[in-house]
Amino acid sequence: MPDEDQDNGHPEGAATPMPPGYRRRRLAIPVIAAAVALLIGAGGGASAVKMMRPTPEMAPLTPVAISAMPASSLITIKGKVAEIYGNKFVLQDESGKALVETGRAGEGGALVTRDEAVTVQGRFDDGFVHASYLVRQDGRTEALPPPKGPPHRRFADFDHGP
Repeated sequence: MPDEDQDNGHPEGAATPMPPGYRRRRLAIPVIAAAVALLIGAGGGASAVKMMRPTPEMAPLTPVAISAMPASSLITIKGKVAEIYGNKFVLQDESGKALVETGRAGEGGALVTRDEAVTVQGRFDDGFVHASYLVRQDGRTEALPPPKGPPHRRFADFDHGP
């Protein structure tokens, strides 16, 4: 007969034994969750950078006559600089003239000189060429940054009150 004084149970306050490997599984879940979060963040960041980056555009290398420029397309034109107007200049070949906009790189009119032979690669739109690349007579190529937006105005400039 069993002894009634014998206690086969656990003493009060004693912790129940943990199954083997339980502690490792318990720590693995937050580690895996953190790794997944990092991968999602890195993938999202890479996607955002790719979407914000401007797409490279290259015009055809064969120059076309200025009078035969197709509307709203990438073009390459070659000629001599006839006139300079700040960040714009007029390029002239045997067939006609075209107004070339150079953006920030041409501010001050120091990008090209009058009667200089240049090749311009860019987009013809709205009656003038938005230059992306300028190729000089000696073969040097200059990439031109896109034109800047409107100037930023201070808050005081918007205050038209009495």
